[in-house]
Amino acid sequence: MIDRKKKIKIIQLSLLVIGSLVLFLTYANKSDSPKEEIVSKEIQERIKNQNTNLPENSDIFYNIEYSGLDLAGNRYILKSKEAFNDKNNQEIVQMKFVEAFFYFKDDTVLKVKSDYGIYNNKTLNMNFKKNVKATYEGSELFAQEAEYSNVESFLTIADQVRVNDSKGTMFADKLLFDIKKKKLNIASFNDNKINANINLK
Repeated sequence: MIDRKKKIKIIQLSLLVIGSLVLFLTYANKSDSPKEEIVSKEIQERIKNQNTNLPENSDIFYNIEYSGLDLAGNRYILKSKEAFNDKNNQEIVQMKFVEAFFYFKDDTVLKVKSDYGIYNNKTLNMNFKKNVKATYEGSELFAQEAEYSNVESFLTIADQVRVNDSKGTMFADKLLFDIKKKKLNIASFNDNKINANINLK
């Protein structure tokens, strides 16, 4: 009877020692093994450098998308690869690599792209800056600035404006596109002249 109890105690003690050794070796090997990097040091450094250029108290976002209806009842989608806003003024969103789609009630689509943009998520106003390109009904428009006013339902395009169309090419200082009336007004400040090459065929 005593021998049996001793054997049981020896077996229990042996199992305890073996279990402790297994646990020790398992966690000792993990602490010695090199740590896996989820994000490479190069990417971490690049993100750190980008964030140092941001204003204080700002949040940064990637691949964001806004969508909704403007006051005229037209649907829009606004996309940006990178954006940030000030925590003290969260309705203004600064954007990089911007793309916007305006879907009108007559089934036409206006597409606008630019390097930079500003979106007011309260008024729904949008500003597009640098290398602005717009396409609408087969026409292409190039400029350096464009501003969409939701309240006035107007798109203002300015600075080195060029329009390529099947009917020809036109250069102007400013274009005003009335979204409700689908009417385009052209303005020029230099000698009140508009430069246009029109194909009459």
